[in-house]
Amino acid sequence: MAKNAHGQTVDLLGEAIVAGRYAQGGVIPPEPLLGQELGVSRTVVREAIKALAAKGMVVTGPKVGSRVLPQEAWNWFDPDVITWKAKVGLTPEFLRDLQDLRCMVEPAAVRLAAERATAQDIAELEDAYAGMAQAVATQGDDYTTHDLRFHHGLLRAAGNLMLAQMSKALNALLRTSFEISSTRHNGPALSLPRHRAVLDAVRARDPDRAERAVLALIDSARADIEAVLGAQARPTRPRRIAAK
Repeated sequence: MAKNAHGQTVDLLGEAIVAGRYAQGGVIPPEPLLGQELGVSRTVVREAIKALAAKGMVVTGPKVGSRVLPQEAWNWFDPDVITWKAKVGLTPEFLRDLQDLRCMVEPAAVRLAAERATAQDIAELEDAYAGMAQAVATQGDDYTTHDLRFHHGLLRAAGNLMLAQMSKALNALLRTSFEISSTRHNGPALSLPRHRAVLDAVRARDPDRAERAVLALIDSARADIEAVLGAQARPTRPRRIAAK
């Protein structure tokens, strides 16, 4: 769905901040100038700045204008912030932090899931897994959607309200990770048995096996991401022109 002038302005300014066109600690141009540059009214610019402030990216004050905050203050669970980061380029440090977060949260969650999952939880995980398998069989592009359902289901199956809420916050981060790793040749097909191992361990009520299985799954995703990004960064050889 196309965004209105407000949404487009938020995207343009947010992406500019993430890309470093407006430096951290620096001041964003005043509203009249931004309005002229972007072809929108001062009101639209003002509301866009408020939206960025809500994401922790800028701070405004009288007589000082709008200043870009350090990225440590940004809301990295915000889908827009993650989208802008993905568009301007994911750094190795960002992906490392994402994998670190997964290694801290998901193993503990699946241990709880193996102890607390209800029959309904298991059924939902099986349904998400079946969707992944179907996407692999048909080479469908909805694999990531079912993959997200599977991992959200694991967090919900832990039976912890705070972990269930965290699954919503993690959505944009996990989607970014899954979309990269799933582009590796045969990546989704190779990941299926690893997801099956996690599900089987949860179903068997074996916390230790479930933890090992999800750590293996996260490690394989890390390897897939490194392979994809490495291939993208690798320079292509110029074609040799045959001598005439």
